[in-house]
Amino acid sequence: MNHADGQYLEAKRTVDDRALDRRVRDRFLDELPAAPRIREAAAGTGVTVPRLLDWGVTAGDYVGVDRDADVVALARERRASECGGEAITDGFRVDDLTVRFEQGNALTAFAGDGADCLVAQAFLDLVPVDDALDAFVDALRPGGLVYAPITFDGETAFQPDHPADDAVVAAYHDAIDAEPGRDSRAGRHLLDRCRARDGDLLAVGASDWVVYPPYPADERGFLATILDFVAAAIEGRVDGATDWLRTRRRQLDAGELSYVAHGYDVLYRVPG
Repeated sequence: MNHADGQYLEAKRTVDDRALDRRVRDRFLDELPAAPRIREAAAGTGVTVPRLLDWGVTAGDYVGVDRDADVVALARERRASECGGEAITDGFRVDDLTVRFEQGNALTAFAGDGADCLVAQAFLDLVPVDDALDAFVDALRPGGLVYAPITFDGETAFQPDHPADDAVVAAYHDAIDAEPGRDSRAGRHLLDRCRARDGDLLAVGASDWVVYPPYPADERGFLATILDFVAAAIEGRVDGATDWLRTRRRQLDAGELSYVAHGYDVLYRVPG
């Protein structure tokens, strides 16, 4: 990870906060046992932890795994500073909640763990959905929960309109689908896979990223990174891409650009 990656992960926090579906979140909290054992796949900079504390989860055991050692180090530093508490190996303890961040493969790190809940935020469009669900079932106790908020589902929009919008968005999604294991429509496919399994699909809600001027916090930086992602995906593939990118970056600098990405929040209970 470089410094820009860390800035992006921190900048999207406020975007994620707005996107989370409150009904799905409330059902998730209702289903959690007292002092739950929570595991998070691809935990990033660990912003789930202050959310849990804000939501009243102040007892139990949380472990977040990310493959990037620098991201893990940033999570330990930033969240310990934000949440306070007593330092422990690889993390900290606040109230009666123990928090640790570890480097590892999110699909194998928790095998046989027997956890109460597996959180996978903005992750299931990056890996094969069936492989991830198999791994999560293996990580959870019978009847455990998979909470998968902000799962991207293949709808992207930028405003104001530009003549190349349709071609750019189509090429962007095609580039996502061309990467092994990735799926630009992971949200709807996650719903299909959960319904086809023996567990229970407990709650589903929309969780759209919506960013618009005036940009709060560091959401201008978030949008700049999104444009970089799109630029890398469409390079050499779309007529008018150069003008589209120049226009969008100029609009961002002027505080005129809006962005929407559609996603789902999903809560699934594995077989008991």
